Amino acid sequence: MSNRVWAALVAVAVAGSLSACKSTPNNINISGAGSTFVNPVMTRWTYDFSQAHPNVQINYQSIGSGGGIQQVKAKTVDFGATDAPLTDQQIAAMFPVIQIPESAGPVCITYNLPGLTQPLHLSPESLAGIFLGNIKTWKDPQLAKDNPGVTLPSVPVVVAHRSEGSGTTAIFTTYLSSVSPEWQQKVGKGPAVSWPVGIGGKGSEGVTGNIRNSPGAIGYVELTYAQQNHLPTAAIKNAAGQYVQPSAQGTTSAIAAFTAQLTQDPRTPIVNPPASASDAYPISGLTFLIIPKDGPDQARRTALKQFIQYVITDGQATAGSLNYAPLPDGVKQYDQQQLQQMTANGQPLS
Repeated sequence: MSNRVWAALVAVAVAGSLSACKSTPNNINISGAGSTFVNPVMTRWTYDFSQAHPNVQINYQSIGSGGGIQQVKAKTVDFGATDAPLTDQQIAAMFPVIQIPESAGPVCITYNLPGLTQPLHLSPESLAGIFLGNIKTWKDPQLAKDNPGVTLPSVPVVVAHRSEGSGTTAIFTTYLSSVSPEWQQKVGKGPAVSWPVGIGGKGSEGVTGNIRNSPGAIGYVELTYAQQNHLPTAAIKNAAGQYVQPSAQGTTSAIAAFTAQLTQDPRTPIVNPPASASDAYPISGLTFLIIPKDGPDQARRTALKQFIQYVITDGQATAGSLNYAPLPDGVKQYDQQQLQQMTANGQPLS
C-alpha cells in the first residue's frame, strides 16, 4: 500500500470518527503522546483499533519521548510512549504508573551522499568519529577503510541529530557509549546529550528533513522515516564483524541475544549484542508505554486496556510489516501481568 493511499485511508477514518463523535453519545476519546520512533506503527495501531471499535477515538501526538513523559506527569494524556524507559528513581518520583515494552525496532543511520550508488558501510569507530566531530570529510581514511574500492564524495560531513529529549537519541547514544570509550567519557548517553557537532531537528521528521536537504549529511532515525523519504541506510558493523542493514529480523536477533536479561528486566538495552548474534543489527531498541495505574473514568480506562492488549497481541503482526520486530513471548507475558494492575477509581478493570 502506498503512503498516499494509506494517508487517504487514515483521512477517511478520521473523518468518519469525527462524524461518529457528533452522533454517538458514548464515544470514548483516548489521548497519548511521546516517541516519534514508534509513530509509524502507532498510527496503524490506532487506525486498526478504531476500525474495530468505532466508538473509540485514539489521538497520538508524535512529540518525542521526553514530551510524552512530561505529559503523563502532567496528567494531560492517558498514556505515553518512550524509547528511554523510566528508571526506578523516575518511577518513584511519579504517581503510580505501569511501564511495559510494546515494540522493538532498529535505529537506522541514513545519509545524503550524492553519487554514491551502493550502501555505505560504517564501523563503530567511524560512527563514533563522525558524531564526535573527529571525522570531518567523507574522504577520511577511516571511512575509506570501511568502504574499500568505493569512491566517496568529496564533501564535508554534516551531522544531523535530534534537538529535543528523544528516546531514539537514548538508544543511539547508548550504542555509541557501548562501543566508544571516548564517546562515553565526553558525551555519555540519554534522551538529551550535549552534541559535539551537528544541527538539531525536531522529531525524526525534522532530522529526516535536515538530511534530505543537506548534501553530505548523516543522522539517525527510525527505519520507516528513511524509507518514506527515499533515503538510503548504512550497513553497520556488528560485534561479529558483519556489516548489517537495519531490519526487523536484525532487531529480532538482537532481542534473542538478551533473552535472559530481558526476562529479569525488560528495560535491558539490546544494543551491541555479542558476536554470537552474527546477524543482529547493533543499534536496536525497545519502546515502552507508560500508563497511570489508576484513573477516574472506567469506560475510558477499559478501552485503553483493550487497546494496549491489542497492541501486545494481534498488533505485533502488524508491527512486522512496518519494520518493527515482534516482542518475544516472555516479554508479552510480562506485559499482560502488568496490565492486570490497571484500575479505575481503585477498582479492577474487566
